[in-house]
Amino acid sequence: MVDAKGRNMKCLTFFLMLPESVKSKSSKSSKKGNASGGSKLPPVCYEIITLRSKKKKKMAADIFPTKKPASTTTVQQYQQQNLNNNNTIQNCNWQGLYSTIRERNSVMFNNELMADVHFVVGQPGRTQRLPGHRYVLAVGSSVFHAMFYGELAENTDAIHIPDVEPAAFLAMLKYIYCDEIDLSADTVLATLYAAKKYIVPHLARACVNFLETSLSAKNACVLLSQSCLFEEPELTQRCWEVIDTQAELALRSEGFCDIDAQTLESILQRETLNAKEIVVFEAALSWAEAECQRQELTSSTDNKRKVLGKAMFLIRIPTMDLDDFANGAAQSGVLTLNETNDIFLWYTAAKKPEMQFVSEARTGLTPQRCHRFQSCAYRSNQWRYRGRCDSIQFAVDKRVFIAGFGLYGSSCGSAEYSAKIELKRQGVLLGQNLSKYFSDGSSNTFPVWFEYPVQIEPDTFYTASVVLDGNELSYFGQEGMTEVQCGKVTYQFQCSSDSTNGTGVQGGQIPELIFYA
Repeated sequence: MVDAKGRNMKCLTFFLMLPESVKSKSSKSSKKGNASGGSKLPPVCYEIITLRSKKKKKMAADIFPTKKPASTTTVQQYQQQNLNNNNTIQNCNWQGLYSTIRERNSVMFNNELMADVHFVVGQPGRTQRLPGHRYVLAVGSSVFHAMFYGELAENTDAIHIPDVEPAAFLAMLKYIYCDEIDLSADTVLATLYAAKKYIVPHLARACVNFLETSLSAKNACVLLSQSCLFEEPELTQRCWEVIDTQAELALRSEGFCDIDAQTLESILQRETLNAKEIVVFEAALSWAEAECQRQELTSSTDNKRKVLGKAMFLIRIPTMDLDDFANGAAQSGVLTLNETNDIFLWYTAAKKPEMQFVSEARTGLTPQRCHRFQSCAYRSNQWRYRGRCDSIQFAVDKRVFIAGFGLYGSSCGSAEYSAKIELKRQGVLLGQNLSKYFSDGSSNTFPVWFEYPVQIEPDTFYTASVVLDGNELSYFGQEGMTEVQCGKVTYQFQCSSDSTNGTGVQGGQIPELIFYA
């Protein structure tokens, strides 16, 4: 049965694959053939060999042709079964619908099929029972591996997890099973907690990135307390940047009232907080009122003072403007009579009384200026303002906060200008302010501020605009630069289609951008 071309191997292979009844018949006939001295191969095998020998070698793709991909309707049906925790799969060959192990593994997400463990997730009364597969979970998390295959492995069918929200646990399971990250603003913090608890570092990193990109003054205080809890120093630093720069917005946000007492104290003692002290005082009272509700206390002035505790003395009341103190803090009721008298004496008396309150003003933040012109000039027919817009576009390579613009003033002596400044991103208004400034006739720039600093993200062009109203001619910039390095921040400039008064990259108004970095 030896063939020079190796066909005897093919014969043996197919022979072994035949049913037992056929193999027994073939064996008998083989014995007879050998006894008669013939060298014929078994008939069945011979036909197979002859058939195979006429064809080329086939690759796996030829032997197992790719099946047509499952229809969109079929795939959506199985995906919906995952979401609904459907216990049944109608197609007995569902594996054939998916071409990769990742897709087939995804079918098992939140599916009772072959589930060998269950999780009862959530607080009592709001629990959800979720199926799981020990092998898949152990591959995705070292905590699950220890739980199911370690020395202290649990053999119980149902594992209770009261400290994780069901939606967050499902988001983590979806990442482990499907390699998909599905985050939302409502569940990202809870998902980060779950990822930290079960040591799923890549999901945790994705949660932190999501929080950093969605960070704003409205949620910075809450995220600060959470970042400290989760030990995420980069996120903590980003929160401090926003809180310091946009302090008044952060302190007036609803999220400020939800922070814990330790975070409150860390904010109140912050030296670089860029806010008026009366705003800090009012924010502390709002937090105290919310804390009274959490502790089921009446919101009386005595209880507010009680829940504030030593944090009260972190508010730098003696540094307030006298009007702010007299019309605000002094009449709030949270200060004792002696404290009120001492603070009034601090404002008026030569000999200052001793107090527990910090009496030195916060240093705040020092603004930086990006100057985009190398020189300035004036002419008898330029630069006039008749309600037309001066505008320029800019982008940065690092996140900054634009606090205002530096503008040129009159070239014909002292003059007053009315300025409406705006900052837009892709046509969306981010900040604006209407104010006046007085120029002294010099070529200096004069600052005009937004009400609150505006956060600027890197690698995106923003439009800075100003509409000036003034009768006098003014200085204007020339020899403009398309790229300017300011400390660690690089600015790029380009012309804006909104500019109708002649301002562009090479010359015009808006010589400076005032920012915090």
